[in-house]
Amino acid sequence: MSALTTRTGRVIENPPFIDHLFSYTKYSWIWLLMRLWLGYKWIDASLHKINNPAWVQTGDALKGFWTGAVAVPADGRPAIAFDWYRNFIQYMLDAQAYTWFAKLVAYGELLIGIALILGLFTGIAAFFGGFMNWNFMMAGSASINPMLFVVSLVLIFAWKTAGYLGLDYFLLPLLGVPWHTPQAENESEVAKAPPTAEPAPVGD
Repeated sequence: MSALTTRTGRVIENPPFIDHLFSYTKYSWIWLLMRLWLGYKWIDASLHKINNPAWVQTGDALKGFWTGAVAVPADGRPAIAFDWYRNFIQYMLDAQAYTWFAKLVAYGELLIGIALILGLFTGIAAFFGGFMNWNFMMAGSASINPMLFVVSLVLIFAWKTAGYLGLDYFLLPLLGVPWHTPQAENESEVAKAPPTAEPAPVGD
């Protein structure tokens, strides 16, 4: 959406450079560079986990991370700033969810990285990558997660052209989007149709 009409009828438009940057395919090389860098980071992180039995067999690596995250020190600030998130992680610990969730993290990172590099459903891959970064940050792990999160957000904003130099070039026209309706298609065709000539006025 490039413009918003308020209840009073006022039209609020996006800055023109925003529409150009996120909608024109000539800028897709920028998103390609971001995709390759971000995808490499995810694949590199996943391979360290996949080759570690503590991640893909026992889940002890994730258990240790969660245990440290929920700890509340006597002095100083805890790693997790929000009680509701700490309670969620504690619940996952008590349920021993780390035994299967660690595998989900490891192989999920790999799939996200591959999808980003191939330009395969780029917006969706960037969303799940950003969601993982958000969870790491919520658990008190900063590292490079803030940078990865910002790059993921940019790719989400540019989802229409972010995978143009990739598989999305073929997939998006083929599959379309879930919110595409026949009514919208008809309105688009009407908008493209040439205007019909108005009848000539009839004299008295």
